[in-house]
Amino acid sequence: MHYALYLLQYQLSPEQFQHIMMVAAPLIALFVLVGMAIVIVPFWFICKKAGFSPWLSLLNIVPLGNLVLIYVLAFAEWKVMPLRPPGWPPMPPPPPGSQQF
Repeated sequence: MHYALYLLQYQLSPEQFQHIMMVAAPLIALFVLVGMAIVIVPFWFICKKAGFSPWLSLLNIVPLGNLVLIYVLAFAEWKVMPLRPPGWPPMPPPPPGSQQF
């Protein structure tokens, strides 16, 4: 915001503007990469835990792809089941005459 006001207030030569952009462009690219990592990494683990290919998390790069991924995760049948904590709830005894492994 301050840079925009600065550019409106003062007349910059094309060389000055080019120097400003040479500094701003790598910073913007860095912010975009960090932002993508902040979104993609959690979806990578969610897809893996849900039994889907973790590569589906790359749909977040495509515009509106994240919305598609959220709906897929929300309404698809997950291929894995949560694990019970050991000993909770207690397992009923096996029926008489059954074999235990």
